[in-house]
Amino acid sequence: MLLHVPQVLDPLSLMRCRALVEQAEWADGSITAGTQSARAKNNRQLPEDLPAAREARQLIVSGLAKSALFMTAALPKKTYPPLFNRYDGEMNAFGNHVDNAIRTSKFTNDWVRTDVSCTVFLTEPEEYEGGDLVIEDTFGVQRVKLPAGDMVLYPSSSVHRVEAVTRGSRIASFFWVESMVRSDERRRLLFEMDMAIMELRAQSPDADDENSPVVRLTSCYHNLLRQWADT
Repeated sequence: MLLHVPQVLDPLSLMRCRALVEQAEWADGSITAGTQSARAKNNRQLPEDLPAAREARQLIVSGLAKSALFMTAALPKKTYPPLFNRYDGEMNAFGNHVDNAIRTSKFTNDWVRTDVSCTVFLTEPEEYEGGDLVIEDTFGVQRVKLPAGDMVLYPSSSVHRVEAVTRGSRIASFFWVESMVRSDERRRLLFEMDMAIMELRAQSPDADDENSPVVRLTSCYHNLLRQWADT
């Protein structure tokens, strides 16, 4: 499932996040690349232990906690602490690759299985040319370039790339989620069911009645989640 999650960062949080990362000292993006992806990776990244990176990371985490759409789509069990990358100048692209299946955070020492990949855009589309996030999976080839503060999430098993930035700078936060439900197909089914339940509840004046179809459908959702979730 590929999903656009709007306004993970509100305007004030976005402004503060951008101010932090734009003034920070960037390093070569290979600091977090695996053997295969290092060959394709040509960008810059904020070292994780920079004070600016720590504060910006907390802004992203706080925004995620407020996003009901992110929670119902990703069903997060663990979230890798958000990182930040930058594409411009001669360090302007990241070729086709698949994200590492397992990552460990230097802050938590937790192992995180990468079920869901996420990118929060920090620069507006008109601020740069090129830089499309191109994702290839069972849903076809999708080109993603979102407003600043918005996020895209997609299966970490997808082949994806960031095309060359030919003008301006493309700055974003990226991270991975280990979901309570490992299967992308099952997560998608639960997400569609949850969205339908919320729509029906808004339309039905007796949605909370014990004999309501909404209550029965909600029961099915939670029983499926109970069966599939790993906590």
